[in-house]
Amino acid sequence: MKILITGGTGLIGTRLKELLLQKGYQVAFLSRSKAEIQNVEVFQWNIETGYIDPKALEDTKVIVHLAGAGIADARWTDARKAELIETRVKPIEMLKNEILKNNHPIELFVSASAIGIYGGETGERQLDEDSPTGNDFLADCTKKWEAAADDFNEKTGIETSKIRVGVVLSKSGGALEKMIIPIKMMIGSPLGSGKQWISWIHIDDICQIFVEAIERKISGTINAVSPNPVRNETLTAAIAKTLDKPLFAPKVPEFILKTLMGEMAIVALGSNFVRNTRLKNEFNFNYQFPTIEAAIADLLAE
Repeated sequence: MKILITGGTGLIGTRLKELLLQKGYQVAFLSRSKAEIQNVEVFQWNIETGYIDPKALEDTKVIVHLAGAGIADARWTDARKAELIETRVKPIEMLKNEILKNNHPIELFVSASAIGIYGGETGERQLDEDSPTGNDFLADCTKKWEAAADDFNEKTGIETSKIRVGVVLSKSGGALEKMIIPIKMMIGSPLGSGKQWISWIHIDDICQIFVEAIERKISGTINAVSPNPVRNETLTAAIAKTLDKPLFAPKVPEFILKTLMGEMAIVALGSNFVRNTRLKNEFNFNYQFPTIEAAIADLLAE
């Protein structure tokens, strides 16, 4: 079975590709450039012009949409905010139009989403898939992302899954890489109060969730987070302990992060306690790394 992935060279896509190939699936990427990737057929597309290689969707049964500019890669100017939304929404619209035009027999559309839909700061509230959405930029961006996926489902009739991804921990980039650097330099410390909840997930577990969504043809919304959220100070301490480094520095004050990052500081300072209700109750998903200690030990093993 052919699975077409957008954003396949990113953090999740790179590992997901490996798992799918191991299971015998045919994997193809939609990419801005005609790169050479082992065991993967790469088709070009251009989000600005709306072009998709007409051969990309031939024989494709599942589309996995991971494309989107990195949410914390640059300061949130008005132009950057527009880019964050467009790079998530426009590809879905392009795929929808291509399918409607050529009647490709796609069986499933799996779109990444984010727990940011609940808002960047939700404090101590415990959230599940039925919790109300937020009203800040993170929520607005994600609501537009999911609305595009819903429209795709409505217009094409193709079963659609929306996977709300938490904070992905990987040794190949993302949040963990940023946290490791100051800790290794022995200037690591919790951010802000350190009490904010982090709804995290190991890279292998998030990719396995995508695999199960494909194989079970799961529709609707899933919170893709570990069963055990932790506070920022707990995560920081777990990393330091695994690296055998002390935490001497005081907590990084909120005002410093807000000065450096502007509105985007909510990514570091916001608290989100998100439950994986559907994965637990409906699908009995088996996490390989359910605790932060197990996840960090695996990711930072020499």
